[in-house]
Amino acid sequence: MADPRAFVSFDYDHNLTQKNLFTGQAKSDSPTPFTVHDWSSKTVLPQAEWEKLIKAKMSSTNMCIVLVGKSMATATGVKKEIAMAKGLDVPVFGVYVDGAGTSSTLPAGLQRNRTMAWDWKLIAAAVKQMMGEGKNA
Repeated sequence: MADPRAFVSFDYDHNLTQKNLFTGQAKSDSPTPFTVHDWSSKTVLPQAEWEKLIKAKMSSTNMCIVLVGKSMATATGVKKEIAMAKGLDVPVFGVYVDGAGTSSTLPAGLQRNRTMAWDWKLIAAAVKQMMGEGKNA
């Protein structure tokens, strides 16, 4: 079986660097069996067009990984991506980045017990669990 496909949701305004590091490590350094596709919108789009694009990309994945930074309360796009994932029955989990931790604000729809430190062993275990839950498993 091919590696599971992961959509990475993140706060573009505050956590682009962490997203680039995370996806780079996922490709080269991690023991985690999943493929990250950079499906971020590269341009500013009208809301309806953005939603259609992200929903199409999300429907092609096995899971959504939310990078949870310190500014999640203002990340409205992340909240929408989580809602889209749930609407498509795509399992979601979070990874703390940029100094965020267990007392940080989580975006609506992301469970605290499904959010973890940036530790590839923990992430690998979450990927295994997600693959047993999602519609694309």
